[in-house]
Amino acid sequence: MLSQLTIPLVNWNLGTGIILFFGVVCLVLILIVNNMVNSDQKKNK
Repeated sequence: MLSQLTIPLVNWNLGTGIILFFGVVCLVLILIVNNMVNSDQKKNK
């Protein structure tokens, strides 16, 4: 009975890993959009 109470209800390692993964994906998308905008500005000049 006591061993069941020590099991954590939330796996924080998995949650932080998912948050870091989505953070990296967002940064990559921002860099891709930034490069597309800069390349369009160079073509217009």
